[in-house]
Amino acid sequence: MPTPTVSIFSGHSNHALAEKIAKSYGKDLGKVTFSKFSDGEFQPSFEQTIRGHDIFIIQSTFAPTDNIFELLMMVDAAKRASARKIVVLTPYFGFARQDRKDKPRVPIGAKLMANLLTAAGVHRIVAMDLHADQIQGFFDVPFDHMYASIIFVPYLKSLNLDNLVMASPDTGGAKRAAAYAKFLNTDLVICFKQRSGANKIGNMQVIGDVKGKDVVLIDDIIDTAGTIKKAADLMIEQGANSVRAMATHAVLSGNAYKNIRESTLTELILTDTIPLKNNSCDKIKILSTADLFADVIRRISFNESISDHFEFTTIL
Repeated sequence: MPTPTVSIFSGHSNHALAEKIAKSYGKDLGKVTFSKFSDGEFQPSFEQTIRGHDIFIIQSTFAPTDNIFELLMMVDAAKRASARKIVVLTPYFGFARQDRKDKPRVPIGAKLMANLLTAAGVHRIVAMDLHADQIQGFFDVPFDHMYASIIFVPYLKSLNLDNLVMASPDTGGAKRAAAYAKFLNTDLVICFKQRSGANKIGNMQVIGDVKGKDVVLIDDIIDTAGTIKKAADLMIEQGANSVRAMATHAVLSGNAYKNIRESTLTELILTDTIPLKNNSCDKIKILSTADLFADVIRRISFNESISDHFEFTTIL
């Protein structure tokens, strides 16, 4: 089989991560420009030939919606430029919290995003730690779901915590926390919370024993950090030695940085799927996903298996 010609491009959402991925892969990022009209309309343009190439477009789709539309325009441009294969890497797949109708007369935003990307002409999607696993089924093209556990687990082991216990900040994340607890052979603690509205917590209770324990809360998204702060403070009140939190996607909106600074968290471990808006908080540690995504690009290009490289995902 001839060696595929791979070209890697990036939108504006996370250009720094895209550069790291390209460097890890061993290539420079491809040349793409964005022309902008005075009314805000924009037009991407690939400034090199991509005819017959395997194109990898890296773009996280967090707010604003310009990020998703920029991605759609790049996919359409690549299709019309006769790219052989168009693969979209969305380290953070936005609108994933809208994976079902949780009340009348609302959209299923994640399904709409899948429809738009498919209609634009994408051949394959790669994303990390979806908020809801069933989103993979919204696509009619291959979907590779990566897990940050391959990055988090070695870091957790390096901490050498004698009294480690894994915890979920809510019942929805219990499956994820249970997988870590099983793999690391630790106890599991779950926080039960009731919301009084979007991003507002009514009350919270801890299910399980944290006294004398080094607790690690695990989640996929940190948004306002209100839940993590409340959970950490409550666990310290109940006798925990320390509380850390690990999350894949650093949305960090609203009062997030204030909540993190004022919390009893020892450390908040995040990945670089979303760039930090503010890097002044000394409690935050960033682990890079670049090598992981670069290896995924390599394996897809040569039609090699991805699943056998990420064995930890078999228990998630």
